[in-house]
Amino acid sequence: MPRTKSVQKRIRKSEKARKRNRHFKTMMKNKIKKFMALEDRGKAEEVMSDTISLIDKMVKKGIIHKNKAAREKSKLSRHLKQLS
Repeated sequence: MPRTKSVQKRIRKSEKARKRNRHFKTMMKNKIKKFMALEDRGKAEEVMSDTISLIDKMVKKGIIHKNKAAREKSKLSRHLKQLS
């Protein structure tokens, strides 16, 4: 058991952040899976803009690294290009 109050608070904070980050990462993965399952180009373009917006917000909040975001966005654009 942690002895100091600062360690106890740090544990509480890190657990709260872990849950928040996990929620956003799961949400991102689900959006990407939904996008990759689409076959209609028109619908895919709409969903892609929402997905890219979510990815950029996650980078801004520090949940994912900017290189991972770039890799995911590249994967989305490759999929969209194949739909034509």
